[in-house]
Amino acid sequence: MSAQQTVIHWFRKGLRVHDNPALLAAVRCCHDSPNQFVLRPIFILDPGIIQWLRVGPNRWRFLQQSLTDLDLNLRKINSRLYVVRGNPSDVFPKLFQQWNVSLLTFEHDIEPYSLKRDATVKEQAKKYGVKIQIEKSLTIYDPDEILKKNSGKPPLTYQKYGSLAATLKVPQPVDVPEKLPTTCIPKQDVDEQKLCSCYDPPSLEELGVKIEDLGECKFPGGETEALRRLKEHMERKSWVCSFEKPNTSPNSLQPSTTVLSPYVKFGCLSARLFMQQVQNVIKGQKHSHPPVSLVGQLMWREFYYCAAAAEPNFDKMVGNSICLQVPWTTNKAHLEAWTHGQTGYPFIDAIMRQLRQEGWIHHLARHAVACFLTRGDLWISWEEGQRVFEELLLDADWALNAGNWLWLSASAFFHQYFRVYSPVAFGKKTDPEGKFIKKYVPELAKYPCGIIYEPWKASLDVQRKLGCVIGETYPKRIVIHEEIHKKNIQKMTEAYRKNKAVKEGIMKGDKDPEASNYSGKRKSSSSSTSPTSKPAAKKSKPSETIDKYFRKK
Repeated sequence: MSAQQTVIHWFRKGLRVHDNPALLAAVRCCHDSPNQFVLRPIFILDPGIIQWLRVGPNRWRFLQQSLTDLDLNLRKINSRLYVVRGNPSDVFPKLFQQWNVSLLTFEHDIEPYSLKRDATVKEQAKKYGVKIQIEKSLTIYDPDEILKKNSGKPPLTYQKYGSLAATLKVPQPVDVPEKLPTTCIPKQDVDEQKLCSCYDPPSLEELGVKIEDLGECKFPGGETEALRRLKEHMERKSWVCSFEKPNTSPNSLQPSTTVLSPYVKFGCLSARLFMQQVQNVIKGQKHSHPPVSLVGQLMWREFYYCAAAAEPNFDKMVGNSICLQVPWTTNKAHLEAWTHGQTGYPFIDAIMRQLRQEGWIHHLARHAVACFLTRGDLWISWEEGQRVFEELLLDADWALNAGNWLWLSASAFFHQYFRVYSPVAFGKKTDPEGKFIKKYVPELAKYPCGIIYEPWKASLDVQRKLGCVIGETYPKRIVIHEEIHKKNIQKMTEAYRKNKAVKEGIMKGDKDPEASNYSGKRKSSSSSTSPTSKPAAKKSKPSETIDKYFRKK
């Protein structure tokens, strides 16, 4: 047992040194009593994670790079990262004794798994006399504070959330910790010195990642890269001020947005610092406003986190109090085709192939493929799409992933289900030449812009001359969009009608064990149901409250 007492900071999602209140508290404790405490920042690599979380090779690499970078940044303040292997409930009792731990700090999380895990660790810490300090810095605003202001209920509209957030003080980022005194650096005994390498960040091999399964590393993980990207984008002041998400391209060959979402997801970049930097740029300038601005994009994250904090079954249909109950069908062949970019719709397939190769796709591209899988074309449950995104997206986040799928399947938040993305016309608007398709669906590289979005329209002779025969080199369409999306709109209409009837029955005292508490109302269906309509890309008018709030900032 070490003569000195140990302060542990437990890294989970907040893989950074900047704006990390829990890490700062641990460092300050050591500074206050430099001869009494040593600091050991840890990350627990739980082998059992693969039993409850789907993680693809690109995201494993991002994590591995982030941990390596975190270790380097901790060394700048005279510390290091201790990567401990094992289940937290098994690891902590051993560490509490072996390292003579007196204080454990970590960042609060809202996920059901995290809450259950943390409750166990709290009990263990109490048993061993270890104090715990938990800080909230995962989001800009504390979801619990928003819920309190809304009588414990999640605000189910972006505008409502904004009006509640406007009444709270915006927390500012905290400082980077000062260097630790040398007395706060653990003096490892001979045995531990020999085992020191066992605490090093994992290799890709240890994580079970095969090099051949990795795509191009376009977005390296880590705090250093996150801050570099943030600085690079904030220097584009006119771009930041005029940014409007619907006006960016979902299928440009180079990203038309910041691609900072993976860094915010892993906590390599603080959302609070991101917000502060954006507000510093737009202050006193003419600028765009929520929900389409950069500030608005950060507020979408806050909105979904708040809703998820109030609903433990946020990532499920059954038992989810805010989710419409829809009789989705199961079709393994269609799901497989969608997952691997083999639907016969080049725009959809290009997006899904980009996702698998690079781990990231534009938000509006996510809209298109999500609508296609669910209410638009395939009538497959959004939970299936959520699982695929969970595995393949670098920025897969429990709250945001579920929230976006709920929205795009019109199961919650968004209810204009009759507005459907066209798998043909939507992509043409921003990439009429089909360059995006030619890159990610190379089978169609020789097809001209006139037919590359609808290659089935080319005659067999033309297909042969272009080197790609539909049904042989590239698949036929698995559904006919022009026909199926109309039938699915009728199915969705029926689901909304039934849901309304169930709700009215509950209000009258009837019992329905499968009923949800969904309270959304269908808006008028007088809007066009044309497959070329573009639902989410239409500019939304912010509420007066939230717009006024952000104008003042």
